[in-house]
Amino acid sequence: MILTVTLNTALDLTYGVPELVPHASHRVSDISERPGGKGLNVARVLSALGHETVVTGFAGGSTGAVLRELLADLPSRDAAPAASGPAADSSPVADTSAPVSSPAPAPITDALVTVAGNTRRTIAVVDRTTGDTTQLNEPGPLVSADEWSALLARYEELLTGADAVALCGSLPPGIHVGAYAELVRSARAAGVPVLLDTSGEPLRRGIAARPDLIKPNADELAQLTGSRDPLRATRDARRRGAHAVVASLGPDGMLAVTPDGVWQASPPAKVLGNPTGAGDSAVAGLLSGLVEGLGWPDRLRRAVALSTATVLSPTAGDFDRAAYEELLPRVGVEEHTTAA
Repeated sequence: MILTVTLNTALDLTYGVPELVPHASHRVSDISERPGGKGLNVARVLSALGHETVVTGFAGGSTGAVLRELLADLPSRDAAPAASGPAADSSPVADTSAPVSSPAPAPITDALVTVAGNTRRTIAVVDRTTGDTTQLNEPGPLVSADEWSALLARYEELLTGADAVALCGSLPPGIHVGAYAELVRSARAAGVPVLLDTSGEPLRRGIAARPDLIKPNADELAQLTGSRDPLRATRDARRRGAHAVVASLGPDGMLAVTPDGVWQASPPAKVLGNPTGAGDSAVAGLLSGLVEGLGWPDRLRRAVALSTATVLSPTAGDFDRAAYEELLPRVGVEEHTTAA
Protein backbone atom coordinates (compact mmCIF):
# COMPACT_ATOMS: atom_id res chain seq x y z
CA MET A 1 0.00 0.00 0.00
CA ILE A 2 1.16 3.54 -0.81
CA LEU A 3 0.04 6.34 1.51
CA THR A 4 -0.47 9.89 0.26
CA VAL A 5 -0.95 12.86 2.58
CA THR A 6 -2.77 15.98 1.36
CA LEU A 7 -3.13 18.50 4.17
CA ASN A 8 -4.86 21.02 1.89
CA THR A 9 -7.26 18.96 -0.22
CA ALA A 10 -9.38 20.70 -2.85
CA LEU A 11 -12.35 20.27 -5.10
CA ASP A 12 -10.79 20.85 -8.53
CA LEU A 13 -13.00 22.53 -11.12
CA THR A 14 -11.86 22.82 -14.74
CA TYR A 15 -13.67 25.26 -17.03
CA GLY A 16 -13.02 25.12 -20.75
CA VAL A 17 -13.61 28.30 -22.76
CA PRO A 18 -13.18 28.79 -26.52
CA GLU A 19 -10.85 31.73 -25.87
CA LEU A 20 -9.85 33.48 -22.63
CA VAL A 21 -10.04 37.25 -23.03
CA PRO A 22 -9.20 39.56 -20.07
CA HIS A 23 -12.00 41.84 -18.83
CA ALA A 24 -14.62 39.92 -20.85
CA SER A 25 -17.55 37.60 -20.13
CA HIS A 26 -17.12 33.98 -21.21
CA ARG A 27 -19.40 31.06 -22.03
CA VAL A 28 -17.97 27.88 -20.53
CA SER A 29 -17.91 25.10 -23.13
CA ASP A 30 -17.15 22.21 -20.78
CA ILE A 31 -16.83 21.61 -17.02
CA SER A 32 -15.18 18.85 -15.02
CA GLU A 33 -15.11 18.29 -11.26
CA ARG A 34 -12.59 16.13 -9.43
CA PRO A 35 -11.25 15.56 -5.91
CA GLY A 36 -7.91 17.34 -5.83
CA GLY A 37 -4.92 18.55 -3.96
CA LYS A 38 -1.53 17.16 -4.90
CA GLY A 39 -1.66 13.95 -2.87
CA LEU A 40 -5.11 13.03 -4.18
CA ASN A 41 -3.87 13.58 -7.74
CA VAL A 42 -0.94 11.27 -6.96
CA ALA A 43 -3.31 8.64 -5.55
CA ARG A 44 -5.51 8.76 -8.64
CA VAL A 45 -2.54 8.05 -10.92
CA LEU A 46 -1.21 5.32 -8.61
CA SER A 47 -4.63 3.67 -8.70
CA ALA A 48 -4.62 3.76 -12.50
CA LEU A 49 -1.19 2.10 -12.43
CA GLY A 50 -2.58 -0.72 -10.27
CA HIS A 51 -1.26 0.33 -6.86
CA GLU A 52 -3.52 0.17 -3.81
CA THR A 53 -3.47 3.62 -2.21
CA VAL A 54 -4.70 5.20 1.02
CA VAL A 55 -5.28 8.95 1.18
CA THR A 56 -5.25 11.03 4.32
CA GLY A 57 -5.33 14.72 5.11
CA PHE A 58 -8.22 17.06 5.87
CA ALA A 59 -11.70 17.47 4.37
CA GLY A 60 -14.67 19.43 5.68
CA GLY A 61 -17.91 21.24 4.99
CA SER A 62 -20.16 20.87 1.96
CA THR A 63 -17.23 21.04 -0.47
CA GLY A 64 -15.43 18.33 1.49
CA ALA A 65 -18.52 16.14 1.31
CA VAL A 66 -18.63 16.45 -2.48
CA LEU A 67 -14.90 15.70 -2.66
CA ARG A 68 -15.34 12.49 -0.65
CA GLU A 69 -18.29 11.37 -2.79
CA LEU A 70 -16.21 11.83 -5.93
CA LEU A 71 -13.22 10.13 -4.32
CA ALA A 72 -15.29 7.04 -3.55
CA ASP A 73 -16.15 6.75 -7.25
CA LEU A 74 -12.66 7.36 -8.62
CA PRO A 75 -11.40 3.86 -9.50
CA SER A 76 -14.46 3.12 -11.65
CA ARG A 77 -14.41 6.57 -13.26
CA ASP A 78 -10.73 6.32 -14.10
CA ALA A 79 -11.03 2.87 -15.65
CA ALA A 80 -12.09 4.33 -19.00
CA PRO A 81 -9.31 4.42 -21.64
CA ALA A 82 -7.96 7.76 -22.84
CA ALA A 83 -9.24 9.21 -26.07
CA SER A 84 -6.02 10.06 -27.88
CA GLY A 85 -2.22 10.10 -27.76
CA PRO A 86 0.41 12.65 -28.77
CA ALA A 87 1.72 13.36 -32.20
CA ALA A 88 4.81 11.19 -32.59
CA ASP A 89 8.18 12.24 -33.95
CA SER A 90 11.00 10.15 -35.33
CA SER A 91 13.05 10.01 -32.12
CA PRO A 92 14.79 6.66 -31.59
CA VAL A 93 13.25 4.22 -29.16
CA ALA A 94 15.10 4.12 -25.84
CA ASP A 95 16.13 0.78 -24.35
CA THR A 96 14.03 0.15 -21.23
CA SER A 97 13.34 -2.80 -19.00
CA ALA A 98 10.16 -1.23 -17.61
CA PRO A 99 7.22 -2.82 -19.46
CA VAL A 100 4.15 -0.87 -20.54
CA SER A 101 1.05 -2.34 -18.94
CA SER A 102 -2.61 -1.44 -18.42
CA PRO A 103 -3.61 -2.92 -15.06
CA ALA A 104 -7.08 -2.62 -13.64
CA PRO A 105 -7.44 0.41 -11.32
CA ALA A 106 -6.64 -0.45 -7.71
CA PRO A 107 -8.67 0.68 -4.69
CA ILE A 108 -8.26 4.15 -3.17
CA THR A 109 -9.13 4.14 0.53
CA ASP A 110 -10.45 7.33 2.13
CA ALA A 111 -8.71 7.95 5.48
CA LEU A 112 -9.26 11.71 5.49
CA VAL A 113 -9.78 13.51 8.81
CA THR A 114 -12.93 15.62 9.06
CA VAL A 115 -12.49 19.30 9.96
CA ALA A 116 -15.03 21.98 10.81
CA GLY A 117 -13.98 24.34 8.01
CA ASN A 118 -14.96 24.06 4.37
CA THR A 119 -12.55 22.39 1.94
CA ARG A 120 -11.20 24.82 -0.64
CA ARG A 121 -11.88 24.88 -4.37
CA THR A 122 -9.39 25.35 -7.18
CA ILE A 123 -10.52 26.60 -10.57
CA ALA A 124 -8.55 25.98 -13.77
CA VAL A 125 -9.73 27.99 -16.78
CA VAL A 126 -8.45 26.39 -19.98
CA ASP A 127 -8.25 28.42 -23.20
CA ARG A 128 -9.17 25.80 -25.82
CA THR A 129 -7.60 27.91 -28.59
CA THR A 130 -4.11 28.11 -27.09
CA GLY A 131 -4.19 25.35 -24.46
CA ASP A 132 -3.06 27.87 -21.82
CA THR A 133 -4.44 27.50 -18.29
CA THR A 134 -5.26 30.17 -15.70
CA GLN A 135 -5.37 28.80 -12.14
CA LEU A 136 -7.32 30.22 -9.16
CA ASN A 137 -6.64 28.59 -5.76
CA GLU A 138 -8.59 29.24 -2.57
CA PRO A 139 -6.59 29.18 0.72
CA GLY A 140 -8.22 26.24 2.52
CA PRO A 141 -9.95 25.86 5.91
CA LEU A 142 -8.50 26.88 9.26
CA VAL A 143 -7.28 23.70 11.00
CA SER A 144 -7.43 23.59 14.81
CA ALA A 145 -4.85 22.07 17.15
CA ASP A 146 -7.21 19.20 17.96
CA GLU A 147 -7.76 18.48 14.26
CA TRP A 148 -4.00 18.42 13.68
CA SER A 149 -3.58 15.99 16.59
CA ALA A 150 -6.25 13.75 15.06
CA LEU A 151 -4.36 13.78 11.76
CA LEU A 152 -1.10 12.83 13.46
CA ALA A 153 -2.77 9.87 15.19
CA ARG A 154 -4.33 8.68 11.92
CA TYR A 155 -0.99 9.07 10.10
CA GLU A 156 0.92 7.02 12.69
CA GLU A 157 -1.62 4.20 12.34
CA LEU A 158 -1.46 4.22 8.53
CA LEU A 159 2.34 4.14 8.43
CA THR A 160 2.30 0.63 9.90
CA GLY A 161 0.91 -0.78 6.65
CA ALA A 162 2.61 1.51 4.13
CA ASP A 163 5.32 0.61 1.60
CA ALA A 164 5.97 4.29 0.87
CA VAL A 165 4.45 7.68 1.69
CA ALA A 166 4.09 10.92 -0.27
CA LEU A 167 3.68 14.24 1.56
CA CYS A 168 2.25 16.69 -0.94
CA GLY A 169 1.13 20.26 -1.40
CA SER A 170 0.55 23.45 0.53
CA LEU A 171 -0.34 23.85 4.20
CA PRO A 172 -3.83 25.04 5.16
CA PRO A 173 -4.22 27.92 7.64
CA GLY A 174 -3.56 26.90 11.24
CA ILE A 175 -0.88 24.28 10.45
CA HIS A 176 2.62 25.14 11.65
CA VAL A 177 5.35 25.59 9.04
CA GLY A 178 7.32 22.61 10.33
CA ALA A 179 4.43 20.17 9.85
CA TYR A 180 6.06 18.27 7.00
CA ALA A 181 9.32 17.95 8.92
CA GLU A 182 7.31 16.32 11.71
CA LEU A 183 5.66 13.91 9.26
CA VAL A 184 8.99 13.09 7.59
CA ARG A 185 10.55 12.20 10.95
CA SER A 186 7.60 9.91 11.80
CA ALA A 187 7.94 8.07 8.47
CA ARG A 188 11.68 7.64 8.94
CA ALA A 189 11.15 6.32 12.47
CA ALA A 190 8.68 3.77 11.05
CA GLY A 191 11.15 2.74 8.33
CA VAL A 192 8.84 3.89 5.51
CA PRO A 193 10.42 5.63 2.47
CA VAL A 194 9.06 9.18 2.27
CA LEU A 195 8.78 11.58 -0.67
CA LEU A 196 8.22 15.29 0.03
CA ASP A 197 6.65 17.53 -2.61
CA THR A 198 6.00 21.03 -1.31
CA SER A 199 7.57 24.49 -1.59
CA GLY A 200 8.80 27.53 0.31
CA GLU A 201 9.49 27.37 4.03
CA PRO A 202 7.65 24.01 4.51
CA LEU A 203 10.13 22.52 2.01
CA ARG A 204 13.09 24.21 3.68
CA ARG A 205 12.08 22.83 7.09
CA GLY A 206 11.04 19.46 5.68
CA ILE A 207 14.29 18.79 3.83
CA ALA A 208 16.23 19.22 7.07
CA ALA A 209 14.35 16.17 8.42
CA ARG A 210 16.10 14.11 5.69
CA PRO A 211 13.33 12.75 3.44
CA ASP A 212 14.25 9.96 1.06
CA LEU A 213 13.26 12.05 -1.96
CA ILE A 214 12.09 15.55 -2.80
CA LYS A 215 10.60 16.60 -6.15
CA PRO A 216 10.75 20.39 -6.58
CA ASN A 217 10.10 22.16 -9.87
CA ALA A 218 12.60 24.67 -11.24
CA ASP A 219 11.05 27.67 -9.45
CA GLU A 220 10.79 25.84 -6.11
CA LEU A 221 14.38 24.67 -6.46
CA ALA A 222 15.61 28.20 -7.18
CA GLN A 223 13.67 29.55 -4.20
CA LEU A 224 15.23 26.89 -1.97
CA THR A 225 18.85 27.21 -3.16
CA GLY A 226 19.12 30.64 -4.81
CA SER A 227 20.48 29.07 -8.02
CA ARG A 228 18.85 28.82 -11.46
CA ASP A 229 21.41 26.30 -12.71
CA PRO A 230 19.50 22.97 -12.52
CA LEU A 231 22.46 20.70 -11.74
CA ARG A 232 24.03 23.04 -9.21
CA ALA A 233 20.69 23.71 -7.49
CA THR A 234 19.73 20.01 -7.39
CA ARG A 235 23.06 19.08 -5.81
CA ASP A 236 22.70 21.92 -3.31
CA ALA A 237 19.21 20.67 -2.36
CA ARG A 238 20.61 17.20 -1.73
CA ARG A 239 23.34 18.59 0.52
CA ARG A 240 20.63 20.24 2.61
CA GLY A 241 19.32 16.85 3.72
CA ALA A 242 17.38 14.96 1.04
CA HIS A 243 18.68 11.47 0.23
CA ALA A 244 17.78 12.05 -3.44
CA VAL A 245 16.45 15.02 -5.42
CA VAL A 246 14.43 14.83 -8.64
CA ALA A 247 13.84 18.24 -10.20
CA SER A 248 11.00 18.84 -12.66
CA LEU A 249 12.29 20.95 -15.55
CA GLY A 250 8.98 21.42 -17.40
CA PRO A 251 9.25 20.55 -21.10
CA ASP A 252 12.93 19.63 -20.60
CA GLY A 253 12.01 16.62 -18.46
CA MET A 254 13.53 15.73 -15.10
CA LEU A 255 16.97 15.80 -13.46
CA ALA A 256 17.80 13.30 -10.70
CA VAL A 257 20.72 13.57 -8.27
CA THR A 258 20.88 10.39 -6.20
CA PRO A 259 23.42 8.37 -4.20
CA ASP A 260 23.59 5.99 -7.19
CA GLY A 261 24.29 8.62 -9.85
CA VAL A 262 22.97 11.59 -11.80
CA TRP A 263 20.50 11.24 -14.68
CA GLN A 264 18.45 13.52 -16.92
CA ALA A 265 15.30 12.20 -18.57
CA SER A 266 13.64 14.02 -21.48
CA PRO A 267 10.41 13.47 -23.42
CA PRO A 268 10.81 12.68 -27.13
CA ALA A 269 9.08 15.93 -28.14
CA LYS A 270 7.63 19.05 -26.53
CA VAL A 271 3.85 19.06 -26.22
CA LEU A 272 1.15 21.66 -25.67
CA GLY A 273 -1.70 21.23 -23.24
CA ASN A 274 -2.84 21.70 -19.65
CA PRO A 275 0.10 21.18 -17.21
CA THR A 276 -2.12 21.01 -14.10
CA GLY A 277 -1.26 17.82 -12.22
CA ALA A 278 1.77 16.93 -14.36
CA GLY A 279 4.10 17.12 -11.37
CA ASP A 280 1.75 14.95 -9.32
CA SER A 281 1.79 12.30 -12.05
CA ALA A 282 5.59 12.42 -11.94
CA VAL A 283 5.46 11.77 -8.19
CA ALA A 284 3.21 8.75 -8.82
CA GLY A 285 5.71 7.46 -11.37
CA LEU A 286 8.61 7.83 -8.96
CA LEU A 287 6.78 6.22 -6.04
CA SER A 288 5.40 3.30 -8.05
CA GLY A 289 8.86 2.67 -9.48
CA LEU A 290 10.31 2.70 -5.97
CA VAL A 291 7.91 0.10 -4.56
CA GLU A 292 8.31 -2.05 -7.69
CA GLY A 293 12.09 -2.03 -7.25
CA LEU A 294 12.89 -0.29 -10.56
CA GLY A 295 16.24 1.39 -11.05
CA TRP A 296 16.49 5.16 -11.32
CA PRO A 297 16.51 5.31 -15.15
CA ASP A 298 13.24 3.36 -15.38
CA ARG A 299 11.66 5.38 -12.56
CA LEU A 300 12.52 8.56 -14.44
CA ARG A 301 11.19 7.22 -17.76
CA ARG A 302 7.89 6.42 -16.09
CA ALA A 303 7.72 9.79 -14.33
CA VAL A 304 8.43 11.78 -17.50
CA ALA A 305 6.02 9.71 -19.61
CA LEU A 306 3.25 10.13 -17.04
CA SER A 307 3.78 13.88 -16.62
CA THR A 308 3.81 14.42 -20.40
CA ALA A 309 0.69 12.29 -20.81
CA THR A 310 -0.98 14.43 -18.13
CA VAL A 311 -0.27 17.62 -20.11
CA LEU A 312 -1.96 15.93 -23.08
CA SER A 313 -5.09 15.00 -21.13
CA PRO A 314 -8.15 17.22 -21.65
CA THR A 315 -8.96 17.11 -17.91
CA ALA A 316 -6.67 18.63 -15.29
CA GLY A 317 -4.87 16.03 -13.22
CA ASP A 318 -5.67 13.00 -15.42
CA PHE A 319 -3.23 11.30 -17.76
CA ASP A 320 -3.83 10.12 -21.31
CA ARG A 321 -3.34 6.34 -21.15
CA ALA A 322 -2.64 5.90 -24.86
CA ALA A 323 -0.10 8.73 -24.81
CA TYR A 324 1.62 7.25 -21.75
CA GLU A 325 1.98 3.83 -23.34
CA GLU A 326 3.37 5.38 -26.53
CA LEU A 327 5.76 7.71 -24.72
CA LEU A 328 7.24 5.35 -22.12
CA PRO A 329 9.71 3.47 -24.36
CA ARG A 330 10.66 6.71 -26.13
CA VAL A 331 11.73 8.80 -23.13
CA GLY A 332 15.46 9.38 -23.31
CA VAL A 333 17.60 9.00 -20.18
CA GLU A 334 21.19 10.27 -20.11
CA GLU A 335 23.58 9.53 -17.24
CA HIS A 336 25.92 12.29 -16.14
CA THR A 337 29.49 11.12 -15.69
CA THR A 338 30.19 13.59 -12.86
CA ALA A 339 29.63 12.38 -9.31
CA ALA A 340 26.45 13.20 -7.41
